[in-house]
Amino acid sequence: MDTHDAASFRPAAWRTLALRLLFGGGAIALLAAAVLSARQLDPRDRGLLPTGTTGVVVLDLSLSILDDQSGVVRRTLQSLVDSDAPVGVVAFSDVPYELLPPGTPSKELRPIIRLLTPTASGKVVSPWSDTFRAGTRISSALQLAQDMLEGDHVKDGSILLVSDLETSPDDVPKTAEVLRSIKRAGTPVRLLALGPSSDARALFGGILGDDAFTPLAEGPVRKPEPPDAGRRPLPLTLLVLAGLFLLALAGHERYAGRLALPTAPRRRAAA
Repeated sequence: MDTHDAASFRPAAWRTLALRLLFGGGAIALLAAAVLSARQLDPRDRGLLPTGTTGVVVLDLSLSILDDQSGVVRRTLQSLVDSDAPVGVVAFSDVPYELLPPGTPSKELRPIIRLLTPTASGKVVSPWSDTFRAGTRISSALQLAQDMLEGDHVKDGSILLVSDLETSPDDVPKTAEVLRSIKRAGTPVRLLALGPSSDARALFGGILGDDAFTPLAEGPVRKPEPPDAGRRPLPLTLLVLAGLFLLALAGHERYAGRLALPTAPRRRAAA
């Protein structure tokens, strides 16, 4: 449409540009804030298992652990239950065996927590109390955990060793060999060390690095929660940011869109 008064549209053009910058910039800022908020909602970043992995928990249930560190073990298992992470479990002292296969819902750890709860006398009497009496062999337990991950074709697997890291003297070379093999395979290993000696810490830290050690769970031991516990609250911050983002887009379309001008009617051709 031809017009000789285009200059009169200049204030409207500047106003539209300002609205576009306001709504567009606001939408980008809200989107960035929503992304940052969403990154903080990862339910698997708990310090025990690497984010996004299916872990196999390797539990040292030798007599020294059951008597002295059962509270830490129970807190660790309860943390995994709360995390709702898929896990597998290997229990060992001298001979390891598979308690739960990889990918099992962590709520299935609750029966193990109950079994490791002390009786009225303060002693832990578990099904392993009379079985695990021989020397500790960590190498076979770690190898079983790695075999479980590979046998089940778990792509993003990890291993959490809950132990005092003390193994039989003749098992030290084999443990070092298995640790190096697991490291070469790319499987992350985290260590919940229950009062290890300096030699044991040097063995594992020298191969896996000090970053493999994770802090012990602290605080009172909570009772196992019911199956419906652990439901996570709605991410209200993320929902509010998403709503504001949509409002910003709607405002941009409503107030900063192109100016629609009427078109001149077509003249009918003369008969």
